[in-house]
Amino acid sequence: MATAAKRIAPATLDTGLEKRDRSAVSKDLVEVLADTYTLLLKSHVYHWNVVGPLFVPLHELTEAHYKDLFDAADVIAERIRSLGHPAPLSFRQLLPNSAVEEETADRSAEQMVARLVADHEKMVKRLREAALAADEVDDLVTTDLLTTRLAFHEKAIWMLRAIIEKA
Repeated sequence: MATAAKRIAPATLDTGLEKRDRSAVSKDLVEVLADTYTLLLKSHVYHWNVVGPLFVPLHELTEAHYKDLFDAADVIAERIRSLGHPAPLSFRQLLPNSAVEEETADRSAEQMVARLVADHEKMVKRLREAALAADEVDDLVTTDLLTTRLAFHEKAIWMLRAIIEKA
């Protein structure tokens, strides 16, 4: 049985993007996918475990975020495939590529928000770098995808900060 890497021969694609450029962009997208999936899981875990006065706003916001992140993961993985590369086959393959760390401790609502803000900020930086790299090789589709993700994460930072900001 052929492996995913052997089923698609990236060199045979003729989309106007060079093989080396598709490979570099795909590598960046795997990192973005790893961040996205790790943040999805962290947001979902926080959604389940938040308690205290911030329960309702944080419960609702993390639900909206993990749903968006789930949809985004699909779009990102499909873009990797469109570039002629296999999407990662497991979370174990993704995690080492993530700048976002898994959650392993019980946290207060304020600590959860602070960690989510930091994670979204990490993602914004990585997304910006990946979008600029995709733009340099004229990969307009990936640039657009990453720009859309940037907007989501920047808005998430604003909304999360607003929840814990002191008046």
